[in-house]
Amino acid sequence: EKSLTTSGQRGIIFDRNLSEMAVSINVTSIAANPVRVVNPEATAKALARVLDLDARGLQSKLAAKKSFVWIKRQSTAKETDAVKDLDIPGIEFVTEYNRFYPHTTLAAQVLGFSGIDGAGLEGIEFYYNHYLKGADINYKVFKDALGNGFSSGTGQSTGTGGHNLVLTIDNNIQYIAESALKEAVEENSALSGLALVMNPQTGAVLALAHYPLFNPNSYADFEKSIWRNRALTDTFEPGSTMKIFSAAAALEHGKISPNQIFFCENGSYRIGKNVVHDIHKHAWLSLQQIVKFSSNIGAVKVGQAVGARKLHRTYRDFGFGQKTGIESPGEAPGSLSHYSTWSKIDTGAICFGHGISASAIQLITAVSAIANGGNLMKPFLVREIVDQSGNRVHIF
Repeated sequence: EKSLTTSGQRGIIFDRNLSEMAVSINVTSIAANPVRVVNPEATAKALARVLDLDARGLQSKLAAKKSFVWIKRQSTAKETDAVKDLDIPGIEFVTEYNRFYPHTTLAAQVLGFSGIDGAGLEGIEFYYNHYLKGADINYKVFKDALGNGFSSGTGQSTGTGGHNLVLTIDNNIQYIAESALKEAVEENSALSGLALVMNPQTGAVLALAHYPLFNPNSYADFEKSIWRNRALTDTFEPGSTMKIFSAAAALEHGKISPNQIFFCENGSYRIGKNVVHDIHKHAWLSLQQIVKFSSNIGAVKVGQAVGARKLHRTYRDFGFGQKTGIESPGEAPGSLSHYSTWSKIDTGAICFGHGISASAIQLITAVSAIANGGNLMKPFLVREIVDQSGNRVHIF
């Protein structure tokens, strides 16, 4: 008696409106008991013809002194029927589960995918694998002293199917975001793009779009670089978006009013050996106008009024230089050096987004804090986890 273990049914992943985003479907895998195969060469040729496999490799498997070998995992219905029609002694059929993504490319980088053995390999599938994974199913393989009589009993499960996940992602918003992003990338002849939608009051991510897209149903056909969730893993200099947070530091710590004016040097401002420029020349601008017209010099002047220590504190309070803790693998913390290492030009440059790096999820989370009255929420992708009976296992 020999045991064969396969994975049970994996849990379903739903969007926030309970639309299925990832499901598991029954498939058949083809196995063999080489001891019972009468003619390995002829059998290998017959199987290779209907399964589009290498005959030599199959013959080698069928000639092995084993009671069980896989011939083809997760074969198609057509292939399974063709092998059954051959009626070859020693060939058996095992029920397994295959992961299927009904919306193909939609939110693919968020969902990730699972492998042939039912384990999550990327994205949510990987991060929540311990919840999604179905219980193991054990089969008994029987043989006599000569190795004859190969048969498998009914699979015995050690538990139930995996838990289901309900995401914060809204399929409708996700589709709109992906469509708009694709159009923007193509119009601007860009290589790639990101678009995120978040509820500022809760931190729930309603859409997290990437372009280029990939299809997790056939992930091996795409470059690995496209698989990853770049909104979390990749960082960049945020540029002029940092002026929002420099202005927030001025209001919070610098005792500066929205209407306080700063001289913007008519487009050119020297700091030691360095010169800061504005695209458009400005003389006097208020704090509001510095943000409105995106003045680099104005941002530098604001930073000088606030001071490096308070600037650094504000940026840290908004979450820069640290992970958000969103439930997805590979999140990058970005970089924000300590203010004690900043030179005068460093302090100025950071105020308009240079010398600092952030991920897209950090940036939208920080901006959402301003929309949420200054309350920084932790971003999240999973709303709740439920068991097969619909009972809540965990709610976020």
